[in-house]
Amino acid sequence: MEKYVVQTVMGAAGSLGFAVVFGIRDRKLFSVAAGGAIGWAVYLIAIYAAGLELFYAVFAATLVTSLLAEFLARIVRTPVLLLLVPMLIPLIPGGDLYYMMDYFVRRNIDELGKAAGKVLTEAGAIAIGIIVGAYIALSLSAFYGKMTQRRADNFTGM
Repeated sequence: MEKYVVQTVMGAAGSLGFAVVFGIRDRKLFSVAAGGAIGWAVYLIAIYAAGLELFYAVFAATLVTSLLAEFLARIVRTPVLLLLVPMLIPLIPGGDLYYMMDYFVRRNIDELGKAAGKVLTEAGAIAIGIIVGAYIALSLSAFYGKMTQRRADNFTGM
């Protein structure tokens, strides 16, 4: 249990570090750190507690992170990408990409294929998670806008 807490804290620290490099300041830093930690925690829960396969675990973590970034961006009044990119840093398959390139340089074709499949799986899950999260946020925003307009119309008697 302790190692998962440490991993989650390191996910927050990694996101925070990239946010500082990207020039993010003020209260947005807390949002980014919280998003990175939550995204990594969802990944750990999906892999170890729920027993999901790699694609579904990364997809779930990305979807939660994407929705969180959409929500927090409206609160702190900033573009979504400014929060989303550093929040996703813990989920980037850097280690797997490193091993893939190592197998490529060493001409270990069997391991290269396995590593490349893993990297593409993770990258695809991240991309699909972002797209689905943005779609859900857009749909909820449109629904909320319509509901707000109906209340305004009812209030004015139109």
